[in-house]
Amino acid sequence: MNHLDRELYDYLVDQIENISNEWLAHRSKEHGSIYSVDIDKETETQLKEQNRLTNLTVASSLMEDKKEFDKNKEKWARLVAESRVSSNTPIPEVLEALSNARKVYWCFVERFVQINSGKVTQEYLLRWGATINRAFDELTIQFSQFYNMLMDTKLSAQSSLIDELSSPVIKINKEIGVLPLVGDIDTLRAKKIFDYVPVKCTEINISSLYIDLSGVSIIDTMVAHQIYQLTQTLNLLGVQSTITGIRPEIAQTAIQLGLDFSKIDTYSSLEQALKDKFLLVQSTN
Repeated sequence: MNHLDRELYDYLVDQIENISNEWLAHRSKEHGSIYSVDIDKETETQLKEQNRLTNLTVASSLMEDKKEFDKNKEKWARLVAESRVSSNTPIPEVLEALSNARKVYWCFVERFVQINSGKVTQEYLLRWGATINRAFDELTIQFSQFYNMLMDTKLSAQSSLIDELSSPVIKINKEIGVLPLVGDIDTLRAKKIFDYVPVKCTEINISSLYIDLSGVSIIDTMVAHQIYQLTQTLNLLGVQSTITGIRPEIAQTAIQLGLDFSKIDTYSSLEQALKDKFLLVQSTN
């Protein structure tokens, strides 16, 4: 790093607090945004600390050793991405904030140039411009990568939760579980039920599962076939299936498909099935 590069670096590091304050001063009132001027003091302090790290990271791009910049860049991108995913901040808001940070940063570079107008040549200006703009661009790219990765993880977890809630296996004693299905079951949902339920039954050690269809409005031929396959899979896993709440149209669909439910206990209602089950248990005891 030559003497003038070092002077610019030292100047920007010395001005980090002022750069952050000026960046914060450019905020406007935006309802629900982490960047709004009316956010709470704790969030504002967090924003300021993150912007200070932004400024320090960009300043480190002026150093000859690029390892320091790369280390700061990864630290900054991970920290800010985790914070923005946590606060559900859309990427466009973050990119706009970064754009404003770049503008403010350049104002301070221009002030340095004015202070050292006799020493700063066009060559310096072009090189600093290329270096600093590239640094901000790399921050944007690295942030986007971390943000996308974290959002994928978050959405995957939410999707798993939705799948679980759409096909909840409820354990009612040590070995008996109930799968109450409610609403429309299309082919996609049926596939998710087929994938999720056997695993869940094994996980919580269920040996008898009551599949209640009384809350299902429509079942097409493909879904009926998936339910049949589910009972067969459960049987292979040692889980006895009982189907309750079968309406006439569902029974007709199964017959038309040639599905053999004769080896599966069926009941018109879950209440009746459980009553019979517990009466049977009591009589054997």
